[in-house]
Amino acid sequence: MKVIADLQIHSRFARAVSAQMVPHVISDWASKKGIDIVATGDWTHPLWFKELQANLVEAGEGVYKLKSTAHGLRITAVDGSQLAVSSPYFLLSTEISSIYSQDGQTRKIHTLIFSPNLEVCEKINKELTEKGANLISDGRPIVRLSARDVAEIALSIDERCLIIPAHAWTPWFSLYGSKSGFDSIRACFGDMERYIYAIETGLSSDPAMNWRIGELSNRRIVSFSDAHSPQKLGREATVFEISDQSLELSYQLIREAITGLVANGQAPRAKIAHTIEFYPEEGKYHFTGHRNCDVIYSPNETRKLGTICPKCGRPLTVGVMSRVEHLASLEIETEIEKDKFGVNWIHPKDKSRPPYIMMVPLMEILAECLEVGVGTQKVMTSYELLISNFQSEFKILLETDISEIEKIGGARIAEGISKVRSSDISIDPGYDGIFGKVKIWSEDSASDKPETEQETLF
Repeated sequence: MKVIADLQIHSRFARAVSAQMVPHVISDWASKKGIDIVATGDWTHPLWFKELQANLVEAGEGVYKLKSTAHGLRITAVDGSQLAVSSPYFLLSTEISSIYSQDGQTRKIHTLIFSPNLEVCEKINKELTEKGANLISDGRPIVRLSARDVAEIALSIDERCLIIPAHAWTPWFSLYGSKSGFDSIRACFGDMERYIYAIETGLSSDPAMNWRIGELSNRRIVSFSDAHSPQKLGREATVFEISDQSLELSYQLIREAITGLVANGQAPRAKIAHTIEFYPEEGKYHFTGHRNCDVIYSPNETRKLGTICPKCGRPLTVGVMSRVEHLASLEIETEIEKDKFGVNWIHPKDKSRPPYIMMVPLMEILAECLEVGVGTQKVMTSYELLISNFQSEFKILLETDISEIEKIGGARIAEGISKVRSSDISIDPGYDGIFGKVKIWSEDSASDKPETEQETLF
């Protein structure tokens, strides 16, 4: 049994987050995306914690569902037929922002905490408050505790908690960040290093980049969306495989998949099957640069030209790709295998790590196909039409014949999805806080689109 998980999101109580990030909207959009289990996010915030208590019911050991959807959902297709859709589970996940001084430098580290139940969350919240944290200030609270101390607090309350460094390569607020991070897990977490079983890639890196880091050789690589709005759910995800179909989804199974540990020396009953990745070039810190001066460097250019802006003389923001090269100690040869749907699967040549696939979110594909903005009604109408016929975004992007997509969406949308599956696209890399720009068609080919093609959608 495969389980698609997005275990890093934020609620409406976090800064710069949509007011639509409420339980029932998160659940609805997770269903549209094809996500089986989604993070609650932000359970450290007192008001959000009360909403979770009021709206969620335990639907398995350590996993929850909305009380109103505990028995599943039904959606209506265009032809009027009813499709049964399982409502997503929620897993208790939050993100802590540690800002503190260590070794004469200001450190800013974001850490994910997964909790096995609401009671454990409540105890951690109480301990953080006693340590001086102002939890009501933000859904992702700023604490003056080190990342090591945050890990110790959670694990001392319940050893089943999971600690995962979030978006591990972002220049600011991350484990390996060039601006405020560390060069190793040991330097960041000290004696708690042994409890760091996985790191989260962030949008600007992919698993292959992380495979080059020696200390990650025996750690899992996970990817989540860090969504601040419902539409961004699932832009990255981790797919778990549960060995026994009869097992009920639980927190413990997710924990086994991430840690590889189980009691009494038994083999884990779940594992990471693969991850679904944003193209890292599209991430807003992939290359080195300075947006104010419109300066952008590839890793090769960074090595040759340095990290000082040639226009203003200030330090450039060192990109994730350059940072990975600085810390890398391994060379990993990769291979690509294409499946029957034309999706590229990337894995080490020796297949020693789970593979991954790279995708562009469906709304971005539709926007380019229709030559309109991502948030326009035209894109939403097209999106809902496709979802109502094919059940979920992941089904459309990864597991639906292109010929079937063409019948509903038209040839141009079918071609766009096919090109993304096979990586037949170009991306202007992101840098210094600016997202990369995906181009499915060149400007020349875009002008060749049949005039009547878009009418198929409506």
